Amino acid sequence: MISKDLPQPGAPIPNVGELVARSCQLYASHPAVTSAAKSVTYGQLEKRSNQLANALQAKGLARGDRVGIYLANCVEIVELELACYKAGLIKAPFNARLSPREVGEIAANSDAALIVTTAERAEAFRPHLQNPAVQLLLLDGPAGDNYEAALAAASDRFEPVAVHEHEVAVLHYTSGSSGVLKAAMQTFGNRLAQLRKFLMRGEGMHAGHILGLVGPVTHASGMQMMPALCTGATIHLFSGFEPARFMAEMQQRRVTHTFMVPTMINMLLAETQGRYRPLPDLLRLGYGAAPMAPARIMQAMDVFGPVLSQGYGAGETTSGVCALTVQDHLYARAARPELLASCGRPFLESRVEVVDDDGHPVARGEVGEIVVSGADVFAGYWRAPELTAEVLKNGRYHTGDLARVDDEGFVYIVDRKKDMVISGGFNVYPSEVEAVLYEHAHVADACVFAIPDDKWGEAVAAHIVLKPGQQPDSAAIDRFCAERLGGFKRPRHIEFVQQLPKNPNGKVMRKAVQAPYWSNLSRKVN
Repeated sequence: MISKDLPQPGAPIPNVGELVARSCQLYASHPAVTSAAKSVTYGQLEKRSNQLANALQAKGLARGDRVGIYLANCVEIVELELACYKAGLIKAPFNARLSPREVGEIAANSDAALIVTTAERAEAFRPHLQNPAVQLLLLDGPAGDNYEAALAAASDRFEPVAVHEHEVAVLHYTSGSSGVLKAAMQTFGNRLAQLRKFLMRGEGMHAGHILGLVGPVTHASGMQMMPALCTGATIHLFSGFEPARFMAEMQQRRVTHTFMVPTMINMLLAETQGRYRPLPDLLRLGYGAAPMAPARIMQAMDVFGPVLSQGYGAGETTSGVCALTVQDHLYARAARPELLASCGRPFLESRVEVVDDDGHPVARGEVGEIVVSGADVFAGYWRAPELTAEVLKNGRYHTGDLARVDDEGFVYIVDRKKDMVISGGFNVYPSEVEAVLYEHAHVADACVFAIPDDKWGEAVAAHIVLKPGQQPDSAAIDRFCAERLGGFKRPRHIEFVQQLPKNPNGKVMRKAVQAPYWSNLSRKVN
């Protein structure tokens, strides 16, 4: 039975899990996924994902149930995604950097039937689970809850279920501008469209290529995993990012393709100190999730060679909808350096428009809001019709990004309608951080906003008004936030002020607080 919370199924389409299964037959002896701790071939990946699909069903999970994933990068995440596709289960990944309290909130919001994690992580978030019936499957747990034991007890044969275009496949979690949780419902149709986008690009992978993923593969970085597996390439998962160690592992593994947020590239540039082609096997260095300064892009081309490619998109558009290709970067370097401030041109299937407040397209060169339509646009926010109505209008996703388009169709983002902070490639919503600050007994008023940061692109900053008689103590505020927020959400700059500027309606004028920090920059994104 289809839940009333889910879209109607729509037309039958191929199951992404079934497509990868075919690839597993073609490349059975080739390495599919590797990490420092583990490696599986395509043949093993097919069998293990089948075993996992059977094991999840044996635990009572039925089509449409949510499977939470709270893990740092590991081979098992790839097995889980495939198993969920095959069984028609909804993958609900939790950012590995979230606090235990936040995990409890997402588990409740998604109504997860089962969470795959480690014993240490489970011990931390267990007190925050609102539903005691949630099952746990632990990579290092006791026999009854052990991941490998569950696989060993299950058959390695599984027939992928038939799926429909509007059937939900993934809950892509982020935090709403109102401070409440929101999850973009990505359908099987969205995921199939996303697969087509990657496979139709002229910069794709093939058997023998190695895709190195260093960002959390539960989120943006993981969007490349299924396309890579459909081409016979090998996915190598990094456990973390420390520039010198990352460079050494990239060289050792002979990685040909990778994706990084600008913060990581900036750190690598500092590490390489101008050496040319320190990664000689690298064919493609994709970057995105946050803007990157054109001067840094040029510097990266000087160091890594003609391999840079940028993407622009969102969870609501099932990854990128625009790309500044390697050829575009070379064109910019040779003739149009201003193109490096662009996020590129739309993909073939992605309809990207810049519109005014009434939804009408603006003239070329004029600034408006980016709206996206097409097969890759999400089905709405999970159990949040009001939030959905704010951004999804007549089938078009309103991004909140303000941009202009030039005569050749290149899109330039100039500002954001939203107050969102993008720090190190992660989205942070000020009201969510403010809600935590307001929990502190000494805080009377707070305003959270983005400030430019050379390392992270943007950093979270907070102006705080204390209650009468309280003394400023930024270290105490930071400790308080550390217990309640993921590290990337904590304010890196805290300033105590006597009052915050407010409009006649009593609302804090966030842009007025933020403006002095950006006064010397040409763009209001960094």
